[in-house]
Amino acid sequence: MDRMGNLSSPVPPSSCDCFVSLPPASAAREVIFGKNSDRPKDEVQEVVYFPAECHAKGTKVQCTYIEVEQVERTHAVILSRPAWLWGAEMGANEHGVCIGNEGVWTKEPVGKEEALLGMDLVRLGLERGSTAHEALQVITALLERYGQGGSCKEEPTPFIYHNTFLLADRKEAWVLETAGRFWAAQRIREGALNISNQLSIGTEITAEHKDLRQHAQKQGWWSGKGEFSFREVFSLIHQPVRMEAAKARYCAGQQLLRKHSGQITAETIMAILSDKSSGICVDSEGFSTTGSMVSILPQDPHLPCIHLITATPDPSRSIFKPFIFVPNIPSFPQVKSPSFGDKDPIKENPRFQSRVDRRHDLYRQHQLALENMGRGQNESQRIQEAMQKFQQQILERMKNLLAGSLTLKPQELADLFFNSVETELKLYK
Repeated sequence: MDRMGNLSSPVPPSSCDCFVSLPPASAAREVIFGKNSDRPKDEVQEVVYFPAECHAKGTKVQCTYIEVEQVERTHAVILSRPAWLWGAEMGANEHGVCIGNEGVWTKEPVGKEEALLGMDLVRLGLERGSTAHEALQVITALLERYGQGGSCKEEPTPFIYHNTFLLADRKEAWVLETAGRFWAAQRIREGALNISNQLSIGTEITAEHKDLRQHAQKQGWWSGKGEFSFREVFSLIHQPVRMEAAKARYCAGQQLLRKHSGQITAETIMAILSDKSSGICVDSEGFSTTGSMVSILPQDPHLPCIHLITATPDPSRSIFKPFIFVPNIPSFPQVKSPSFGDKDPIKENPRFQSRVDRRHDLYRQHQLALENMGRGQNESQRIQEAMQKFQQQILERMKNLLAGSLTLKPQELADLFFNSVETELKLYK
């Protein structure tokens, strides 16, 4: 598939891989969440923080393509998102809820009309849900009311898909899979699992759209007899190339989780997200892993949730930088893309007829560092060693923070992400 979304390239596009580990699969009493966001290779992913806010009753919020009713209070969120849109590929909120989404194609046709993107639903779920289950209820209610649709790429040729979601908090996880406005969800209370561009919920359905089975019968996809498997009923008989390619990643992810079961830590998930031989870490002609995130959600409510985000492509050659929700979070202009106002191609009609340079400072310096690494063995080794040392320092500090052997002042916690980005920039310069 080429950059315009046409199936002409020998390299099929990937989408994403999401992972979650709950005790007893986790090494400690922690829920570990992780996601690779696989997007068009030259797309820039920024990291943005929005504090909790109160909104006047009856106001609306402009999402990527459409407006929806705003709620009276939104939670504080940290988001990793393609810089051109409103929603997010992945993120977390102040209550320890994490969400990531995946593209999927089912028997239900994709809508050509602009509606909510899966990425919009990720952000809306985080802003409005104080638990994973509450966020799921937010997403499904919005999905049923507004539907999902619109191009998911910043290019003239539309690239449209439906979505699956992985939601997690300190206590449990949920898999939510959709087909148009229809959906099924499964609660996960223990163990580890992954999702990857295909339906995975079989008969173990915890909650579903009230008309799901009736719709399947009406379409002739299900006889109405025997057990109902969402995966079997709604999956395409002939899968697109991109979904066939995802099967190998899905199986590889399962195997890696099984291999480390009982010993899974944040480092384990980082290593899985960085695994190129499995295809989980994507570096292809058209698509690549443009951003990654790993979150540590301790089951002890007195311990902070720690979210580690790259803001740069290729987790095998990026640094996961820590963020903790506390008061007085500063802005991070180093990972915020420039704004183009009314001249932004997404606001033009028709959309995406031109391109703009959305690279933020960290993205630029990271790309220059990778180019320098390719020029000589000595420079490559110097940069790699400096990055690995800094990453290890970050992980050690976070371990000590959770263990109680390290105490940081309130402003030190607030500045964690900003200062980590500054240190990374110095490594490259």
